Amino acid sequence: MAHELRQPAEVQLAEELAELKKTDDKPRPPSWAMSPWAVATYLMGGPLPNGFIVSPKYIGPRRLMEIAISTLATDRALLLFGVPGAAKSRVSEHLSAAISGDSTRIVQGTAGTAEESIRYGWNYARLLAEGPSWNAIVPSPVMRSMQEGRLVRVEELTRIPSDVQDSLITILSEKALPVPELNAEVRAVRGLNVIATANNRDRGVNELSSALKRRFNTVVLPVPDTLDEEVDIVRRRVTDLGRALEIPAKEPALAEVRRLVTLFRELRNGVTEDGKTKLKQPTGSLSTAEAISVVNSGLALAAFFGDGKMTAADVAASVQGAVVKDPVQDGVAWREYLEIVVKERDGWRDLYRACRQLAD
Repeated sequence: MAHELRQPAEVQLAEELAELKKTDDKPRPPSWAMSPWAVATYLMGGPLPNGFIVSPKYIGPRRLMEIAISTLATDRALLLFGVPGAAKSRVSEHLSAAISGDSTRIVQGTAGTAEESIRYGWNYARLLAEGPSWNAIVPSPVMRSMQEGRLVRVEELTRIPSDVQDSLITILSEKALPVPELNAEVRAVRGLNVIATANNRDRGVNELSSALKRRFNTVVLPVPDTLDEEVDIVRRRVTDLGRALEIPAKEPALAEVRRLVTLFRELRNGVTEDGKTKLKQPTGSLSTAEAISVVNSGLALAAFFGDGKMTAADVAASVQGAVVKDPVQDGVAWREYLEIVVKERDGWRDLYRACRQLAD
């Protein structure tokens, strides 16, 4: 039997969810699989009363997760907002897995997302043969979640055209989805709520209407505050992904991860970590998610075309690809950073040589 490339959170972490439920004796909102306390513990990680250790899914302020969880226990929807790669989708998935036991109810926002993705579509063969009927309706993830009292995820909400976004207004305010073709409506079962994500790079693409904004409680997920925090996130995610993809490489040395994260943070912030040198900022986001991707690419190169130990040469190509999105503007920023910072920094000469070889 073929292995799934990526399993949903509730399958990957079924043991953790089961252990949490065993020790969870706190009040649960209607239709929730566990209490808000247990959901927060699942997200933030930590020891349980029975000694079982829950792994952290989000590394950051616990209060943000408490606000997000509390929002979902009310009748207001939740909007997770922040820079690309701030773990919005990851938090959304794990919230759904913990609260509803199912993280697969997803509407993926794109410029081509149609109203049927939020409302419902039709099985046209049955529609032509029988006319409008409940059997001819193809329910969207939103409609199914309304009928079953589960959470539904709307990813990249601001990528969806404005008129399609506004299909959510009646659902969020009236907790109902009209079906005018049948002179009927679907009423939401208790437990329904919506988790949407949006990133600040999409501001002005399809701005949310004021009517829709009012129906969301917005939680802004920041980039990691400290270098150590971001290094920890990258190390954990790389280890998990390497295990899932079965990449036959040694785990990256902490020093190598730290060097890469330092590079990303300095270019993202436009200043070196010591605050002494100002830098040109590239146009890309240089997010934590991109740092994870760069390390994974380096591990794959080391595993299949090296001795299994990731080196500067293994990460150089991916680093340059992450930084240089615009060949002109970003190219200047990248070359300046190499000459001013990387070349002069102790212990970074191997990275400088590998990157210069590719840049020339």
